[in-house]
Amino acid sequence: MITYKEAIKKSMEELAKDNTIFIGYNIGFGSRAYGTLTDIPKSKILETPVAESLMIGLAIGMALEGYKPIVFFERHDFILNSLDGIVNHLSKFKLLTGIKLPIIIRATVGSKKPLHPGPQHIQDFTSAFKKLIKFKIYEPKTAKEVLEVYKIVRNSKEPLMIIERRELYER
Repeated sequence: MITYKEAIKKSMEELAKDNTIFIGYNIGFGSRAYGTLTDIPKSKILETPVAESLMIGLAIGMALEGYKPIVFFERHDFILNSLDGIVNHLSKFKLLTGIKLPIIIRATVGSKKPLHPGPQHIQDFTSAFKKLIKFKIYEPKTAKEVLEVYKIVRNSKEPLMIIERRELYER
């Protein structure tokens, strides 16, 4: 039996075998996406500054160049800065251009444990995202569901979002 976090890590390692690029901050240094990217080659990591709109813009550009970008947001609170790119561009890109963009967004809901980080780091905007975004949103709650979702995601040619819950990482 593996943990939720181990299932994510395994899924990221499988995705790294493809023409993927991982985009975000604290992914090449620091926590390395809470430890889920520790075995991903540095050549696959694009560490950004804290600039969420930039991250989505980079993902769109790289998808247009043939990559399958995986954008990591440490917490839902931070994804709000990227909503222009997600809602007005990525979500409507196929409708406007006929082009599919295979972008994966990993959106993490922060945890209150082991140390409560404050109300601005534990918000859950999943319901709002479902109203604003036109592409598929997955919410795996177990390690088994994580593995199932990422099997689907690996073959997807469309943008999608996966809601991770930091409190589940050790389950």
